[in-house]
Amino acid sequence: MYNYFEDKQLLRKIKANCSGIVKEVEDELRTQGLNSQVFLIGSGGRNMVMQNENEPIDFDYNLNVLSCDDINNCKEIKELVRKTFNNAMRRKNLDDVDDSTSSLTTKKYHLVSNPEIEFSIDLAIVTMNTDGKWYRLKHEKTGYSSNDRYYWNEAPNSKGYNDKAIKIKQVQCWELVREQYKNIKNKYLTNNDHDHPSFICYIEAVNNVYNHLRQKNIIKK
Repeated sequence: MYNYFEDKQLLRKIKANCSGIVKEVEDELRTQGLNSQVFLIGSGGRNMVMQNENEPIDFDYNLNVLSCDDINNCKEIKELVRKTFNNAMRRKNLDDVDDSTSSLTTKKYHLVSNPEIEFSIDLAIVTMNTDGKWYRLKHEKTGYSSNDRYYWNEAPNSKGYNDKAIKIKQVQCWELVREQYKNIKNKYLTNNDHDHPSFICYIEAVNNVYNHLRQKNIIKK
C-alpha cells in the first residue's frame, strides 16, 4: 500500500537530484524548439511523494508542453522527449528510460550517500488547451511499432484544478487532499488499475476535497 515518504531531509536530497535531471530535459528541449515547464505532482502544496511498502520511491513529474512546431504530432513529441530524457540520464551514467503508455520512467537508482533507498522518476507529458482543460500524451502500443497510436487524452474534470487547490490551501485544508490522494492511489493499486497515473489521482483528490468544502460552505463560490 502507498504511504507518504516522511524523511524530509533525505527527501530534499533525492528531490534535488531528480529535479536537476528533469530540468536538464526541459532546457535541452527548449534548444530543439519545444518549450515546456516541468513540475512535481502536487509540488505547489506539500510533500506528495509516495512509496509503495518497501518498493522504490516514486517521483512523479509532469512535462507541460507550452509550445512546439506541431502540438498534434504526438509521436514526434514523445520521441523527442524520450531521446532528450535518455541524454540526461546518460550524462549521469544511468540507464535509458522505459516508454510506457502514459509516461517515461527511469530504472531504479540511488544516491551514493544513501544506497539503501532506491527511487525512480516518472515523467508524464501533458498540455493545457485554451479552455483550461488538461491532456496527457498517451502511447498506445499494439505489438507492432508501426501501428502504435500516439494521442492527447483529456484528463477528466481537470479544468481549473490548480485554482481549486489554491482555494483549499487558503482555508488550511490541504491535509484533506493528502488523505484523499493516498486513498485514491491505494484504491487503484488494489484494483490493479494502471490507467490512473498520479496526475489523474491528484486531480481527482483536489476535486473531491474542493466539492466537499463547497458543500460545507467552507469555500465560497
